[in-house]
Amino acid sequence: MESFGGPGDTARHGGARPTEITALLGRGTAFEGKLHFVGRVRIDGHFVGDIRGEDVLVIGEGAKVEGTIEVHTCIVTAGEVHADIRARDAIELYPPAKVTGSLHAPAVFIDRGVQFEGSCTMAPLSSEAPGERPAAAPAETEPDPGPV
Repeated sequence: MESFGGPGDTARHGGARPTEITALLGRGTAFEGKLHFVGRVRIDGHFVGDIRGEDVLVIGEGAKVEGTIEVHTCIVTAGEVHADIRARDAIELYPPAKVTGSLHAPAVFIDRGVQFEGSCTMAPLSSEAPGERPAAAPAETEPDPGPV
């Protein structure tokens, strides 16, 4: 018996069960670049760069992550994060995590004991790309009164 739905549930996650880790950057490893993933990914090592994913990113003990993160759900259980985090569903921070940067998600949970420095926006993500702001409306100008 599967705990997360019927047999079709594993097909939705590329054959992996929803709680199964599909990729791991373990302690003592380091990577710099871009990470794009589907499934559940855990980082316990050092990562510098951009992370984009369709599912869950878990940042765990010993991790040091720097850059930008845009995923469905981001769970930081420990480690250090210096990043702007955008999540389509939720961001969860648990002690002894240390997080610096901006958080943007419809739901944000920060547990007692987490060190957080930055800004937090609890709202659905818009269609704009990370770091982009909607264009400001042009300033209204007074009509030219003409020659006086």
